[in-house]
Amino acid sequence: MLYRIAGQFKTNYRADQALFPVSQDAWLLGLILICAWVAFPLTASEFTFQTLLIPILIYSLAALGLNILTGYAGQLSLGTGAFMGVGAYACYKLLTIFPWMNPVVAILLSGLFSAGIGVVFGIPSLRIKGFYLAIATLAAQFFLIWLFEKWAWLYNYNTSGAIQVPNVDMWGITIAGPLASSTTQYYVVLAIVTLITLLCINLTRGNLGRMWKATRDMDIAAELIGINLMKSKLMAFAVSSYIVGVAGALFVFLWRGAAEPNLFDITLSFQILFIAIIGGLGSILGNYLGAILIVGLPVVLNSLPELLGVEIKSATLEHLNIMIIGSLIVFFLIVEPHGLARLWGLIREKLIKWPFPH
Repeated sequence: MLYRIAGQFKTNYRADQALFPVSQDAWLLGLILICAWVAFPLTASEFTFQTLLIPILIYSLAALGLNILTGYAGQLSLGTGAFMGVGAYACYKLLTIFPWMNPVVAILLSGLFSAGIGVVFGIPSLRIKGFYLAIATLAAQFFLIWLFEKWAWLYNYNTSGAIQVPNVDMWGITIAGPLASSTTQYYVVLAIVTLITLLCINLTRGNLGRMWKATRDMDIAAELIGINLMKSKLMAFAVSSYIVGVAGALFVFLWRGAAEPNLFDITLSFQILFIAIIGGLGSILGNYLGAILIVGLPVVLNSLPELLGVEIKSATLEHLNIMIIGSLIVFFLIVEPHGLARLWGLIREKLIKWPFPH
């Protein structure tokens, strides 16, 4: 089988705690990266870039940010969409005030503004938790959307109340705006998502990640053994909001091209939450699996009748789409409540132990 691990010995603790203790995992990741960096850009169409590849990466990054807060630190949040909006509006203002700024730098800096707002609204987590904290973050969602609508300075006093992404160049290549190519935008999004994912893997495997997990599992016991709960929770809100803010900047500048305040409403927050839950809380891989299911599968289902030569009305197709996605979500949660990442983990364990049944 593919996961035959005979002969893979660990002779020290460092090797035993390696990121890929099984070499086949490293080979599988390498294959995925080759497909993402080489195969997809050479074979994908404009439609595939705009409806599958770019949105899946952006939604995966946003779910990763929420997963840091909810899956690893155990703090509920329903304001993800609004924090994405903070990143988008911050990036828009940075590139408006400093038009000479490198757009990738502006995107990465925009996350700092979202992190600051996240820390402010994360302060109630020091006294409340669970659904009460979720309500507090829901209040942040409504307040920030109201701010996006009423503070005209954020959208440069545009009469439409929306932000329009201008043509933005980097090293002579247009990476954002109407003249930017989808391939260029895809590479920029992929580079940023890959970088942040690697950073999150290292964070969650280090001291900070262990501190978050202790806070999530039993915060009182964590405090008794010397963990600073204030530092742990506020760091989780800061890191999570930073990642979500960067995802919001990518969402507008490298995919949508324009945005109104209602683009970041509660529906977007719930969609990101569903991706994190379906993929698996407390998992890096789960964010990508959840995004493929929630974002990618509807596109495939919408294209399937045309490929099969079957005529279905658009309204009927939309209803069927919702029914199929909802049924799959319920099915996966029944089969494996811990998400698709855990389901893949079980399959991987079976492959490693095959043909033995235990």
